Amino acid sequence: MAPASIFSTFHKKTGPMLLRGLLAAGVLIACIIVSARVVLEFPEEGTREILNGQSKPIHFSAATLAKAPISLGNPAAAASLRIHLRQLPRTEIVPDTPYRYTLRIRRGETLSGLLIRTGFSRDKTQAAIKALKVHYNPRHIEKGQRIKLTFLPQAAGQTVGSLLGIELAPDFDRDIIVRRNESGEFDATVEKKQLQTELALKTGVIRHSLFVAGKKSGVPNRVLAELIRAYSWDIDFQRDIHPGDSFEVLYEHYTDEDGNRVRAGNIKYAVLKSNRRTLKIYRYTTKDGTTDYFDVNGKSARKALMRTPIDGARLSSGFGRRRHPILGYTKMHRGVDFAAPRGTPIYAAGDGVIRKIGWNGGYGRYIRIRHNRTHSTAYAHLHRFARGLKRGNRVRQGQVIGYVGTTGRSTGPHLHYEILRAGRQVNPLRVRMPSGRQLQKAELDRFNTAKTFIDRQIATLRLKSKLASNTR
Repeated sequence: MAPASIFSTFHKKTGPMLLRGLLAAGVLIACIIVSARVVLEFPEEGTREILNGQSKPIHFSAATLAKAPISLGNPAAAASLRIHLRQLPRTEIVPDTPYRYTLRIRRGETLSGLLIRTGFSRDKTQAAIKALKVHYNPRHIEKGQRIKLTFLPQAAGQTVGSLLGIELAPDFDRDIIVRRNESGEFDATVEKKQLQTELALKTGVIRHSLFVAGKKSGVPNRVLAELIRAYSWDIDFQRDIHPGDSFEVLYEHYTDEDGNRVRAGNIKYAVLKSNRRTLKIYRYTTKDGTTDYFDVNGKSARKALMRTPIDGARLSSGFGRRRHPILGYTKMHRGVDFAAPRGTPIYAAGDGVIRKIGWNGGYGRYIRIRHNRTHSTAYAHLHRFARGLKRGNRVRQGQVIGYVGTTGRSTGPHLHYEILRAGRQVNPLRVRMPSGRQLQKAELDRFNTAKTFIDRQIATLRLKSKLASNTR
């Protein structure tokens, strides 16, 4: 056999084997490297904290606690690992020096679960959480919440040791700090953040939707949601908004000591120019403590009934004659349908009393609410009712009463919504809604004073914006 032929045969037989061997070796080396070190990152050294009544520097360098060897064939060794610090010479460990680390709550995780998986004892975990409960219910903690832990490493340097403190910010304007005192017990305190309230004025032209136009103008999501809700009494956002309509909104925002914006606040004023209408609203708190939006004449923007008692839904079928999608013949559709994902919350359109709740033939799961002597509303094809509701219960406007489904004679998840006037169904999108509160006499005078003050604030911000644009 020729040498070239022999070499070719040898290459074909040994080549794949050699490649598999190299690949296996590479995987093995990678596993050893990954398993040999679990690290924590710390910020720079220099911060000080009061511990046990004394001011001590918190050692933020990435000092070692130990190597983290894992036997690849020993799952018990791997399971026993907790937090380990970055591999550095043992001389970097500072005795009796607290370390601080920030963790995030995982999905479905509790605060006690986070502390225990980090390596702290169960009794110290429970003691710290008991102190925290004085100011905050840890059950309200959410995924992604940052938790700052302060601890002393074990003398052997293997894992975290004694838990010294917990810090978290449940709200934008406060921190809760849990610390161990001189007797070894945990105490919790609340520290209010020093925030400044400022005003922001944003304007925009609508091309597709109010939400898209607002985002393009830099309006925060929280403000946009409130803006849409405030106008939902008068505006059908699917039919009444057209390209070229415009808006303006004045809202508060909060900044910290460094000037960073930490949260958007309340809307103070807004105007929506749509379909030859100019709708202005002002936020105002009445003498009895009720806060609402009012138009320029002191009439509440809130109506007695909502046209669309559901958020983010698409109008899928209007009021009037149509070919029934199941029965196959033309009949009167005495309500409007809003298509939405199964489980979408449905709100009570107004204050009232539940007159019927349960299964109602082709309507499926059904609720009817009586609001006054003249008006009632009905909600059909629900997936389920809100917990605890029954006939005779009083409900408030905006209260969740059920969830979108497709029960009864239905081809897909949607809400069938009816407004009944004197017992007869009327078009929810065209009926003249019962008006809300009208401010009177002294209350109206106070409102007008507040409105004038807001108008002056708007004029000042517009002037500042114009001057800034002229100097660019």
